[in-house]
Amino acid sequence: MSKEKEINIEDGNVQETVQNENNEQTTQNENTEENQNTDNKAEEGDSNTDAADKKAEEIDPLTKAQQEVEELKKLLLYKTAEFENYRKRTLKEKAELILNGGEKTVAAILPILDDFERAIADKSEDPKAIKEGVQMIFNKFVKTLEGLGVKKIETNDKDFDVDFHEAIAMVPGMGDDKKGKIIDCVQTGYTMNDKVIRHAKVAVGQ
Repeated sequence: MSKEKEINIEDGNVQETVQNENNEQTTQNENTEENQNTDNKAEEGDSNTDAADKKAEEIDPLTKAQQEVEELKKLLLYKTAEFENYRKRTLKEKAELILNGGEKTVAAILPILDDFERAIADKSEDPKAIKEGVQMIFNKFVKTLEGLGVKKIETNDKDFDVDFHEAIAMVPGMGDDKKGKIIDCVQTGYTMNDKVIRHAKVAVGQ
């Protein structure tokens, strides 16, 4: 009797052990399922995050383009304002140049005007002294004009050139060596910075 009891107890222990093992297996299975569910949820969360990132990436180019457009608008406004200021400044300078463009010329000639005033105020009756004084003023005036870029067009013994000369008379019978040559200058011509501002009026041999 006691021997069977021990066996039963042992069988009971065995059964209890088996049950415990089954319980442990069940717990492990449940834990495994929970882990799998957790992993699935994590994967779903990662998928959602990736989708959101992709969506953000799809929006970013548009936002970037809008920012670039705004920057270009600001740059355009700045350049427009800058050009408007430049235009106004240029118009002002042009107007001042038109009004006061001869200031340099007049300032250069004023000393000659002073010489004429002194010559007129002089009471000398010596013709030679008066002539020398006038010649000095003339030489000073010519030098001043040269400083302003004004030069006399040479005509002495020059060939007639329509770019610099204006023929007002033809002189026949001057010989072959004088044909097409300037015989006389009636009015002196001038250039300013190599541009003709007045043609020399001349008589040409025919």
